[in-house]
Amino acid sequence: MTVITVTSGKGGVGKTTTTINLGAALNFFNKEVIVVDANLTTPNVGLHLGAPIVPVNLNHVMQGKAKVGDAIYEHDSGTKVIPSSLSVKELRKINHDKLKDVAKKLRNMADYILLDSAAGLGDEAVGSMEAADELIIVTNPEITAVTDALKTVRLANELGKKVRGVIVTRVSGNTHEMSISNVKEMLDLPILGVVPEDKKILASLRHKDAVIHMFPYTKSALAYKRIAAKIAGVSYKEPGFWKKLVG
Repeated sequence: MTVITVTSGKGGVGKTTTTINLGAALNFFNKEVIVVDANLTTPNVGLHLGAPIVPVNLNHVMQGKAKVGDAIYEHDSGTKVIPSSLSVKELRKINHDKLKDVAKKLRNMADYILLDSAAGLGDEAVGSMEAADELIIVTNPEITAVTDALKTVRLANELGKKVRGVIVTRVSGNTHEMSISNVKEMLDLPILGVVPEDKKILASLRHKDAVIHMFPYTKSALAYKRIAAKIAGVSYKEPGFWKKLVG
């Protein structure tokens, strides 16, 4: 059982999309996964998966009003999620340190617990980092995003948390982008995978599902599957040319 916090130095880099698709991809490899919306300020996991408002959410669990098992919901695809509340009133009552207790209780319920962290370096993000066994950092190949990711790496080091590696998202191959080798050199961490810019990701969000379910043979879906296989330590055979073409 591993608790992984997916975090980033700044917002808008595809952190939540990555958390959802990484969870779905690990599930694809028959791993039991629970995706937790630990981004309490601006929760999006429930919105992206069609469960924006639920009877019991993470906030209730952290306040001691409900058991963690009652806050787990199963998406039509089989992915299990714990959404957070959209209420601002609920947010004021939260003690971010309680996330550690939630993570401990979830340990025996799945192979992987993925925490979708708040972006940045505030108390909320720190709470998600401290609750994890290890971190995965999401960034874009832009100097500002990578610089902010570097700050996250340094904070992780201060907290004594292992960073498994970096996922570089929204890569389009434009000349203004940093090269993947430069990203790796600047962060001094392994690159777990590279996810290309893909309109199918936005289409999947409109359908309230992961891209690996909606469009399983697109480049972005295949990239997430490769990353998940690497994390889970399983072999993954790429689909043939014709399936990719259809996807």
